[in-house]
Amino acid sequence: MTRTFIMVAPNGARRSRADHPALPVTTDQIAATALACATAGADALHLHVRDDDGRHSLDAGRYREALAEIAARAPALRLQITTEAGGIFDVADQLACLKAVKPGWASISVREIARDPALAAQVYGTCADLGTEVQHILYDTDDIALLNRWQAEGIVQPDQTEVIFVLGRYTPGQASSPDDLQPFRDAMPKAAGWMVCAFGSQEHACLLAAARAGGALRVGFENSLTDHCNHPHPDNAASVAALRSLLENHLS
Repeated sequence: MTRTFIMVAPNGARRSRADHPALPVTTDQIAATALACATAGADALHLHVRDDDGRHSLDAGRYREALAEIAARAPALRLQITTEAGGIFDVADQLACLKAVKPGWASISVREIARDPALAAQVYGTCADLGTEVQHILYDTDDIALLNRWQAEGIVQPDQTEVIFVLGRYTPGQASSPDDLQPFRDAMPKAAGWMVCAFGSQEHACLLAAARAGGALRVGFENSLTDHCNHPHPDNAASVAALRSLLENHLS
């Protein structure tokens, strides 16, 4: 059976080491986490960088530094940057980040880009011009409808089809369930290159359901700090290792 693709999202835009002492914030911490997660079975890393005060950043220099350091320590990992606004940045900032970093892979929320429709075509056109692979972040079926419309209108390029379904982000307590996947699959039954991430203590159960349906997976402290019993994972690598073991036990 084909090995399930696992991406680790080790920090996100909002959590800090006050939430978990092993959550990586600095470039050195993120790179060390990347190596540990690669060893534990991760295939890719979803990268957020922080400023000197630990706040979410889209600074191109910080991205370039982090990308280089991670690549040096864990060269087998595929690397994806986020363009998440995080309640701080506007669409012009997100576009500027893409132009300056020129990443090989970037995640982009369609609902965030919709805040400035006049720039939407530039965002996706810039990615096409740079050869940046786009992963569309989809929080609900309304996001899927928007993406389908933009694809039909040519705002999103024909080959920009990759998506990630986010389970539980806007549910009470940010708690997801494996049942949350089905509405996404029903709304996008022909999705190619789809991935799932899930908030809350049922993160791994949701990801197992996605793997059984043929999806790729994103796991890590951006989405959940705990296991199904609400016990904190020691670190991101432990969560990756537990997920890889779960998949091997249930999909072999």
